[in-house]
Amino acid sequence: MLKEFRDFAMRGNVIDLAVGVIIGGAFGKIVASMVNDILMPLIGLLLGGIDFSQLSFTVGEAVILWGTFLQTVVDFVIIAFVIFLIIKAANKAKKEEPAPAAEPTTKECPFCFTEISIKATRCPNCTSQL
Repeated sequence: MLKEFRDFAMRGNVIDLAVGVIIGGAFGKIVASMVNDILMPLIGLLLGGIDFSQLSFTVGEAVILWGTFLQTVVDFVIIAFVIFLIIKAANKAKKEEPAPAAEPTTKECPFCFTEISIKATRCPNCTSQL
């Protein structure tokens, strides 16, 4: 059972997935920092010095932090756009060559113009020698 688990874990797909998850997590942190520390302060400055992380309203005793939610949405949009660009580039690089045309199996009789087998030496319709 341990050998089966090791074989499963060492398959290429599992390792590729693990690397993707680790890199994705690190990329998410980079994007979150870019949005929180660079983009949103600049956007807030353009909008009159608004600090998006402090934007909230209260409903009863609950505090709704809609500014933080807005920053998370911007994070998501940036990550989704980058993933879209990566997948688009990968698909473009992976373009499959069209399959070669299949060899013809029939030909046209030059005498009666009916379709016959390509291997025929005599037309079955007009009995002409080909």
